[in-house]
Amino acid sequence: MKHILFFILFFTAVTVSAQTEFGTKYRPIAAPKFGAKPKKTPIPEVKNPQADNMDIPSIKTPNVFDNTSITPKSQLQIGVEKSKFTMSTETDFANPGDRYVPKMEKELDKALRDAGLKEGRGTLVKHNISLGDFRTKSKYFIVKFRDFGAIDGDLVKVSNNDKVIRDQIFLDSNFKDVKIDLTDGFNKLDFEALNIGTLGGNTAEIQVFDDKGQLVTNDYWDNLAAGFKASIIVTKE
Repeated sequence: MKHILFFILFFTAVTVSAQTEFGTKYRPIAAPKFGAKPKKTPIPEVKNPQADNMDIPSIKTPNVFDNTSITPKSQLQIGVEKSKFTMSTETDFANPGDRYVPKMEKELDKALRDAGLKEGRGTLVKHNISLGDFRTKSKYFIVKFRDFGAIDGDLVKVSNNDKVIRDQIFLDSNFKDVKIDLTDGFNKLDFEALNIGTLGGNTAEIQVFDDKGQLVTNDYWDNLAAGFKASIIVTKE
């Protein structure tokens, strides 16, 4: 019985002690104290996007015409000195029609002589002259001669490769025909002035036709001195 009573009293004392301990007011745990304040982390500075754009240099589109390594500058640009070298004897102020004057004067002289309105010695031509080079398959040429000025006794000798075809032809107002057989390859037709006329140098017009009657050339010489030749080079293919 004593043991039961002791157990009841012990249990009651433990219960009261527990209620007293847990019934007291709750006390919060204080924050620990530190000897130094923590350092503040600086907030990164945010730049204005527009201000950044102001710092960026502007982009300039390249001009390929200013880059001589890509496109060489034209020599025709203003300010570039024009080359003074020229093979022409004409000046910048020459009349372009002047180059045709000698030929026109030659044709006029021929027309006047055809009409019998002009004949005179003038300056004699004292050198051989060429009347052109031609290629043909023709077997022969027909060469016609006449004096295109006043009839004053002009005489002509005809040869091919130094072989005489006609030793003397008297030139008058009508054409006179001479047939010249062509050798294969090279042919040099020479028309030699045997004299000068009583009114001037040897003047003759010639017309050359092939074996089909087609005109090869029509030419003339003027005031050719005696002993000189007008020649045609013919290559027979």
